[in-house]
Formats: sequence, C-alpha cells, structure tokens
Amino acid sequence: MKVIIINGPNLNLLGKRNPDIYGSVSFEDYFQILKNNFSAIDLSMYQSNIEGELINKLQEVGFSHDYIILNGGGYTHSSVAIADCIDAIRAPVIEVHISNIYSREDFRKVSLFSPFCLGSIVGLGLDGYKLAINHIINR
Repeated sequence: MKVIIINGPNLNLLGKRNPDIYGSVSFEDYFQILKNNFSAIDLSMYQSNIEGELINKLQEVGFSHDYIILNGGGYTHSSVAIADCIDAIRAPVIEVHISNIYSREDFRKVSLFSPFCLGSIVGLGLDGYKLAINHIINR
C-alpha cells in the first residue's frame, strides 16, 4: 500500500516554530518514527511552501497512491485551487492538523479541504499522522 504525507507551508519549521503549539520534534525525526512503526506500508513524504508545487504533487500521486495524508497548513483556509485538486484526484485524502484549528483564530476555523476529504484529524499533535495511518490500515 502506497501512502504519502504531504505537508504545506511552514511545516518544515516543526521543532523550531511555536513549540508550545506545534511541539519540539522536527517532522523529519517524526517521519522516521512513522516509517519504523509502519514498515509494511510504502510511506513517503513531501513538503513545500509553494501552493503550485503542492498541487503538482497532489496531481502526480493522486492516481498512483492508495492514500494521501495532507496537512495544508495555512493553505487549508485559503486555497480553492488545492481544494479543487483534492476533488479531482482518485486517492482518498485525510486532512491532518497538528493544532486544533477550531480553537484558534476565526479565519483558521474554516477548511476549504474538508468537504473533499475522507476525514479530518485536528488538534492531536503529531499523533494525528499516526492516527490517520492507523485508520488507513483498518479500512
């Protein structure tokens, strides 16, 4: 089974950026833990701060991978183009947010992606990625 985690803007700063909200572990370190814990899955990751690159990657893997786990970062609340792309691809997308977007600023409480996603996991820290993979395995 092929699963890719796609992270959007500023998620390359995990471990450095607002550790009180996002924790003190880098995503690269956490990804190695995921790979070790889920070695039976062909798990890969991609991160970009650029909207068009995220769309290109979604289109590239959206017909070849079994699932996509997407943390769109700030684009979650603003990118109609990424939402349209999620709607256009075949692979089911699970939306993950490290922080609880519903307890933050008002503009963060709206996800343009959710209507096109299999489900959303918010506010459970990096464990949201692990929960998404567990859900995929149990489907």
